[in-house]
Amino acid sequence: MNAVTVVSFIAATAAVALATWLFVRRMRRADDPTVEFFTGGRALAWPVVAGSLLLTNLSTEQLVGLNGAVFKDGNLVGVAWEALAAFAMIATALLFLPRYLRSGFTTTPAFLEQRFDRPTRLLVSALFLFGYVTVLLPVVLYTGSLAIKTMFQLDVPLAAVVWGIGLLGSAYAIFGGLKAVAVSDTFNGIGLLIGGLAIPALGLAALGEGSITAGISTLVHARPESLAVLTTLDKKGGPVSVPWPTLLTGMMFIQVFY
Repeated sequence: MNAVTVVSFIAATAAVALATWLFVRRMRRADDPTVEFFTGGRALAWPVVAGSLLLTNLSTEQLVGLNGAVFKDGNLVGVAWEALAAFAMIATALLFLPRYLRSGFTTTPAFLEQRFDRPTRLLVSALFLFGYVTVLLPVVLYTGSLAIKTMFQLDVPLAAVVWGIGLLGSAYAIFGGLKAVAVSDTFNGIGLLIGGLAIPALGLAALGEGSITAGISTLVHARPESLAVLTTLDKKGGPVSVPWPTLLTGMMFIQVFY
């Protein structure tokens, strides 16, 4: 275990928590505790909303799962999942989100109740909860815990790391509400964006013996098949994780809904 890495990670996490607490303290609070907890008192400025929206599409699903899928496939077909994410986020931020906020909606079930009826809201809420509990959260907790356990070479059970991440994330939501979650998302999103851009840059520089352009040239000439995007087969001849034709069918609808 690298002590410097562990200490820097703990320090960065503590810094985000402290900055979030100081930032939230200075924000306007709503008189209704329910409105304050679930909507952030409707006091979230656009940079915070943008940061939270960014982090919605940057988690271990993408940083671990999608990178793993690309490595397994041996090509870049997996980027099909993210190819339309930018367009979906722009459509959400400019078209859908302003309409929902002006109408006072903060959740999809609340919108569906107004559009249809209460049974529809309850049904969709139940489906969302079931999907998050059985599909999304287990994947995020597992991949995140696997990444932390591997990076820090922790000699502890994976379940312990899962519990640690789960409790830390729950603390933000339980004690700070939506406001704390959105603000911490903004701070974490900045770090993830910088780190996400630094990883390929450092990797290409290492491949090119200090030169990013030399690394790109080496990659293009040594493994041109790894840059293929319009293929339906992986490096072993099997089907790829995310076939690119899905860009022309239902991928955009999935991204906008997500």
